[in-house]
Amino acid sequence: MGFSGFDIAIIVLVFLVIILLFKGIKTVPQGYNYTVERFGRYTKTLTPGLNIINPIFERIGAKMNMMEQVLDVPSQEIITRDNAIVGVDGIAFFQILNAAQAAYQVSGLQNAILNLTMTNIRTVMGSMDLDELLSNRDAINERLLRVVDEAAHPWGIKITRVEIKDINPPANLVESMGRQMMAERDKRAQILAAEGLKQSQILEAEGRREAAFRDAEARERSAEAEARATQVVSEAIAKGDVQAINYFVAQKYTEALAKIGSSSNNKIVLMPFEASSLIGSLGGIGEIAREVFKGDGPSGGQRQSTRPPLVRPTDN
Repeated sequence: MGFSGFDIAIIVLVFLVIILLFKGIKTVPQGYNYTVERFGRYTKTLTPGLNIINPIFERIGAKMNMMEQVLDVPSQEIITRDNAIVGVDGIAFFQILNAAQAAYQVSGLQNAILNLTMTNIRTVMGSMDLDELLSNRDAINERLLRVVDEAAHPWGIKITRVEIKDINPPANLVESMGRQMMAERDKRAQILAAEGLKQSQILEAEGRREAAFRDAEARERSAEAEARATQVVSEAIAKGDVQAINYFVAQKYTEALAKIGSSSNNKIVLMPFEASSLIGSLGGIGEIAREVFKGDGPSGGQRQSTRPPLVRPTDN
């Protein structure tokens, strides 16, 4: 039994419908967006999942990766503001937010981002001194991120991070920096040593001043005590008390003898005086002590002395 022309047409039509269905059903994986073009013009964006297009008039344009991507920035030489030549490399992180803009606003997206990043690295770092480059890396990264993200915004791209990986000055410059660092540390050490010496001298001077003040105060009190004793003896003499004179003379006498006897240069001491004079002075001291003890005794009676009577020496 043969097929008629109508049957063949039906079979061909069914076959074409199956082919169109297979060509019109599009599965977009997670993390990607597909652009759809109708007669070469962008019409819509396919999101992840099952999508259907008209395979006769429409086709898939660009398959855009919507995940965050990493772009390695190769090393390049930069001349700083103080004319130092350094090698710098980095890394950039970006994410496509609008698939249509990323596909149709710029040609060669990654190459455009790479050149934009390298250019801004030279611009930003070339306006700084070498010391600023080495000590303000976070500020450089922040400034680069702001500038590159603003430039790439019309492309439907978000620059999430721009990081400077390595800054490599020339070897002779590194050696000079090492010598400078050692000189700075030596300078700080010398300043600290000078400050320590200054503080020690100040403390020593304050100690000497305090000691001198204490010595002066002690001499002042000793002089006051001596003056008081002299005043008391003078008042006793004025009242006609001969024993006070004996006490005063005996005290000075014994002090002089003590100084002569304690001298290390004299082994034999010749004393050209009469011993009876010293004994008489000591007797005067005893009389004064007796009168004082009698004055301090109880009023009911006389205190009986247990000491032997003093014998006034007679002059030979």
